Order: sequence, then C-alpha cells, then structure tokens
Amino acid sequence: MTQTLRFTADAVGLRLDKYLDGVCPDLSRSRLQQLIAQGNVTLDGAAAKPSTRLKLGQAVVVFVPDPVESPLIPQDIPLDVVYQDSDVIVVDKPAGLTVHPGPGHRDSTMVNALLAMCPDLQGIGGTVRPGIVHRLDKDTSGLIVVAKNEVAHRKLSEAMKARECKKVYLALLHGNVKLDEAAIDAPIGRDPANRKRMAIVATGRQATTRYRVIERLAGHTLVEAQLVTGRTHQLRVHFASIGHPPVGDSVYSRTGSSLGRQFLHAHRLGFRLPSTDEYVEFESPLPQDLSSYLSTLRNG
Repeated sequence: MTQTLRFTADAVGLRLDKYLDGVCPDLSRSRLQQLIAQGNVTLDGAAAKPSTRLKLGQAVVVFVPDPVESPLIPQDIPLDVVYQDSDVIVVDKPAGLTVHPGPGHRDSTMVNALLAMCPDLQGIGGTVRPGIVHRLDKDTSGLIVVAKNEVAHRKLSEAMKARECKKVYLALLHGNVKLDEAAIDAPIGRDPANRKRMAIVATGRQATTRYRVIERLAGHTLVEAQLVTGRTHQLRVHFASIGHPPVGDSVYSRTGSSLGRQFLHAHRLGFRLPSTDEYVEFESPLPQDLSSYLSTLRNG
C-alpha cells in the first residue's frame, strides 16, 4: 500500500530535496531522490524538481509506494557473517565475489546471496544494490556492512558521507615505502585515457588516505591504510601514484605477481549501530592466500 506523507512548508527558500531530507528521517537520501525523479513528490499538486525553492505554506506531498520487488534472484551462496542484528549484516567477503550486480555480473554476487538469507532486503535503498552503503572491489577481501531496512540504510549512508565510519585495510605494496607514516591527499576521477580506470586528475573528487608501515620485507612493504574518503579504487590509485602499487594489481601495477589478485584486505570496520548508536568495531584476519604469500616472502 502506498504511504502518503503531507507537510506544510515552513522553510522559505530551502531546496525541496534538502527540506525532505529533514522531515523524512525514515527515508534515505537516495530513496528521496528516486521518489522525486519518479514524480512521487508534489508541490501544491504539481510534480516538483529537487532544486525547487520552497515558498511559505506550500503543500508538500510525498507518495511512498511499497518497495519494488528486486529483479535479482536470491542464490544460495555461502557467506561468512561476522555480525547480524535487526538493522545490519556484517560480512567477511572473500576475494573473487562481486558485491552487487552490474555489467558483466548479473548474478552470483554478494547481494544475490544476501537476498537468499534475508528476503526483506529487497528494495532497501534501491532494487539493484539493496542494502549496500559501501563497496569492496571484486578481488578485495574483507569486511563490509549492509543495511537491512531503510532507516539503517539512511543512517549508515550519512555516517559514511560524514566520514564517521572506520575502514582500515592491510595492503602489501611493491617497493620500499620511504615514510613510516604519512597521508596521501590527491583527487581521483576517471582516467581520461582509459575510462575503465581511475586516476589522479585535477578535476576529480577529493580523496585522502592515511597509512603506516607494519612490516618491511625484501622489495615489499606491508602497510595498514585507513580510508578517510571512499572513492572508487582509492587505495589502488593512491599507492600507485607514489610508485608503490599493491602486489597483484593487474590494473594499476606493471609488475607481475603469482598472487592472482591484489593484496588488499578490509581488515577493520567500525561504525555506530543504527538503533542504539553504540560504536562497534570488527576485525578480519588475513585470508589464507594472503597470509601464505607473506610467509613465502618472510622465509626468503
């Protein structure tokens, strides 16, 4: 059944999308944008644009239809669930598993597996990427949190945007990184020469990575890297930009490796639980392929 929300504008000059963000706390920003684009938000009876400036006393009506059933197929794919409650699921994702469907990956993704575990996930935050608030590359392993309802999706999305979530990775880099601890602050955007890659570009989005050296090995450096921002391929692009790409990265490294995938692992994830506001933090040890590779290097 469609839910109808009615408001009388009391914020003169405020953009409609900003106003709705304040008066509809149970709907995520992406859901509100979707409703506006679909014509489900009216001002004085007429469909409105997100940039429309409000006038005092205008009638704002939001029609919220039931979530559209996802076109995705639930699939019984084993997942390592680290934590679960009524709001979130924390998964330790293996390398080789794509997070959500996209071009070339219509099924057999983490989302397909989650839909089999949690059918109510359908439509949360969108039909193609239900519940997803951040991502990991296909060949990056480690921790990822998924929202199980609209309120949790909104709160986690806002926390990610406000940089209130801790995302720490372990990365093995080619070469000897000079500084024991440093930050990389460089904008990231599409590579003008290859649209399938990301690159440091002046017109890109601001991106910051902090890192510290954990161990120095022959021709390699193991680092702990914290994402301050969360751009596509951020760690891979940033470390490649200082001449130390991750081992096994077939896109950003010119040095071959027997590893078979990039040495990147989402090692630690921290955030506040949507319902209680309690801060929780989870850790994931290096998976077997990465720990074995390290052992080989250590043993010379």
